Parts: sequence; C-alpha cells; structure tokens
Amino acid sequence: MSSIRLFFVGGLISFRALFSWLSPWIYIPSLLIAPIFQILLFVNLGRAADVGSDSFYLVGNAIQYIAIPCLFGIANTIAGERFTSTLGIILASPARRIPLFLGRALPTLANGWIVALFGLSVGSLLLGVQVPGSAWPKIMLIALVAAASCTGLGMLNAAVALRVRETSVLSNITFGILLIFCGVNVPLEMLPDWMAHISSVLPLTHAIEAARAVVAGADLGTVGSLLAKEALIGTVFCVLGLVALRFLEDQSRRTASLDRM
Repeated sequence: MSSIRLFFVGGLISFRALFSWLSPWIYIPSLLIAPIFQILLFVNLGRAADVGSDSFYLVGNAIQYIAIPCLFGIANTIAGERFTSTLGIILASPARRIPLFLGRALPTLANGWIVALFGLSVGSLLLGVQVPGSAWPKIMLIALVAAASCTGLGMLNAAVALRVRETSVLSNITFGILLIFCGVNVPLEMLPDWMAHISSVLPLTHAIEAARAVVAGADLGTVGSLLAKEALIGTVFCVLGLVALRFLEDQSRRTASLDRM
C-alpha cells in the first residue's frame, strides 16, 4: 500500500509543485495555446510551399507537441527538487525508486495526452479539417500510447537532472530532434536514410504515422503494429531512464554532486 500511495499521491504533489510559484493560468498559453500556433505555422508553410495537406501537418504537430509536457514536466520535477535542496532528502529515504519516479511520470503522461487531443480538436476546427467521429476513440488511444512513449524518453532526460544544473536546454534540443526526425512536417520517405533509421527508434514516429492513417479512415487493426512498436520504444526508454536514475543517484552519493549547483 505504501508503494501505491507513493506512486499516486507523491506524483500528484510533485506535479502540483511545478506550478506552486506561478499562476495556474500559465498552463493555458504554454501548453494549450502554443501548440495551436505551432500547428498553424506549419500548415501555412505547407500551403505556401504547396506541399502536403492541412491534415498532414495538423496531426503531426498535434501529436508531436506531447513532447513539451512529457520532456519538460518530468525533468523539472527532478530538477526542481534538486534546486530547492529537497532531492537529497528524498533520495536518502527508503522509498522504493520505481514507484517514486514513475509516480512523477504519470501526471505528465496524462498532461501530454490532454495537450495532444486539445491541439488536434481545436486545430481541426480552425483549419476546417474533417476528422471522422469514429476516428476519435482510436486517436485517443494512439495519443495515450504516444504520451507514454514520450514519457519514457522524458524519464531518461530527467536522469540528467541529477548531474547538471538544469535540463531546459537539453529538453529543447530533444524537442527539436523529435520535430525534425519523426516525420512531423516532412514525410519519412523523404528523409535521408540515416535520418529515417534514427526516426524508427524515436518515440512519436510510429504514433504520428498511426494517427494519420486513422484520420484517413484506417481501422485500429491496421495500425496495431505501429502502436506495438511505439509502446516498445517507450518501454525501452523508460527502463533506460530508471537505470540511469539509479546509477546517477549512486554516483551523487560518492561525489556529492547534488550539492553542487
């Protein structure tokens, strides 16, 4: 029961702390308005270049913006604890590490899912893109898998917070890599071979492809293999993140790196 409580209650309190010194209204421009502008930017670039359809850019950018809450959110929960000098106290406790860190990941996963669905629904209304009503339950599932996968990458990103002063620069670089490599605005078949190979092992690539297929009328069985690949990639990154967190925690005890800000 203590692990369950640590997972849910600890994760919720940690997520709330992200907004403890800011007005909750900051959530609206940063996580709801910003993805709409990203969608509109690339849709209009596509129109100007006469490349791709509005639906192509809408789905790609709506799903890709999952990366913002899933990368920054979980990394900032760790970096914020370190900045306030409470991370050492947490790591000195006998609390089990898997529920401790996965509990912090759960709210960011849910947040990424909400951000993707909001961007897709509002973007489709603004752009006049018709998304079939029957496609929405499938899109909700795809967005959930995508958010979980990207949260796995966020876990690896968060591990760096045990060693460096802050993770915003790394999170921004990772966001840019996902934007360029995952077929968000350029079809995967048009990428150079070396980029296509990298994209195949990154979160969001397969989820974006699956979401586009579903919007075009594909059923869930058709995109099942894509979702399985997305889930597998997310699991691998999550395991790597947990291992990195444990390794860097042990290193911090030897080098007192948590106290060097």
